[in-house]
Amino acid sequence: MPLRGKGLGPAPDPAEDEHVGSYGWSILGGDISLPAAVLRDSALRHNLDWMRGFMDAYGVELAPHGKTTMSPELFAMQLEAGAWGITLATAPQVRDAYRHGVRRVLMANQLADRANMAIVSGLLADPDFEFCCLVDSAANAEALGAFFAGSGQRLRLLLEIGVAGGRTGVRDEAQVREVAAAVARWPQSLALVGVETYEGVLKDEAGIRALLRRTLATLKSLRAGGAFAEDRALLSGAGSAWYDVVAEEFAEVARDAGVRVLLRPGCYLTHDVGAYREADARIHASNPVARKMAEGLRPALQLWACVQSRPEPGRAIVGLGKRDAAFDAGLPVPALHYRAGDDAPRATPAHWQLGAMMDQHAFLQLQADDDLQVGDLLCFDISHPCLTFDKWRHLLRVDDAWRVTGVVRTCF
Repeated sequence: MPLRGKGLGPAPDPAEDEHVGSYGWSILGGDISLPAAVLRDSALRHNLDWMRGFMDAYGVELAPHGKTTMSPELFAMQLEAGAWGITLATAPQVRDAYRHGVRRVLMANQLADRANMAIVSGLLADPDFEFCCLVDSAANAEALGAFFAGSGQRLRLLLEIGVAGGRTGVRDEAQVREVAAAVARWPQSLALVGVETYEGVLKDEAGIRALLRRTLATLKSLRAGGAFAEDRALLSGAGSAWYDVVAEEFAEVARDAGVRVLLRPGCYLTHDVGAYREADARIHASNPVARKMAEGLRPALQLWACVQSRPEPGRAIVGLGKRDAAFDAGLPVPALHYRAGDDAPRATPAHWQLGAMMDQHAFLQLQADDDLQVGDLLCFDISHPCLTFDKWRHLLRVDDAWRVTGVVRTCF
């Protein structure tokens, strides 16, 4: 398919995604229009293998959250590496994933309005498409029941468990009973198949473990009462920061042949140097499985940009901005410096830091006598991959010599 937009090199117009690896593009060779977002192949492979090993150690399965990348090529890599399916957040995301071959989806969200119900209904016309979404109110259950009864289909649902002051999810046992009863009133069009929670709304481990244990207790209670429509119940949790704690709490029930445990971290594939690096450090310090696995996750998503100006002794202006990188969880972090003719990029000094970003420019703070020239290249690590991916229609895959090996698309 044709590629257009930023972060590409010279090629027949338009460049074709399937041929990108044969164009001979090199970041260091000056072949790519900067800024450019890149994914390091070696780090992607490492992260895929690492997470698969971690999940296998606990007997749980991986349903990575696809909203992080919204990339069909990366979905395919995750599925090929053993993922059960892909988690998504909205009906249009589900439709995009389906169009690119994903046939098993957990939508970790409520399906509340008729237009989105219609999108899912259209996909359920394919008998090979396996789908479930969340429910946390009798009102939503009644609306779903009526809609899917009208379409002659049966929608699979997970009861979402939440906490006071948090996001979605039932707050107490009375709500559990109310929602389960509402779903049961529509046996022809609704099927309760499991229980779900999202622990990331909490920040302390004690509170997270309490939520997970409450979720597990709800699953056991509903199962004992015959509330589930399938022989094997689903139990799901885990964002990208606390998946180790979720694995620990759900490991025992994962050994039960009547329960399938699905964990949903999405940022593990590309990682970052912000909140998820901090989470990785905590996991390696406290989790016995992670400690045995030696090296943790590696940052795979980076941005290359060019120095445009040295207008003042302690400042450089870099061609990178809010249109290119996330800034909500911390500004990009300078990692590598390269000048044409160097043997290889070298690590940047620790005092080189971005102080601010505008739409297309970043303000790099440095010392007056630092050796940085207009035209030099800088490689940045990022914080929060989700909000970096959605600024790019495509990202280049590169080897460890920064040669372009391929491309991945996004569907934002």
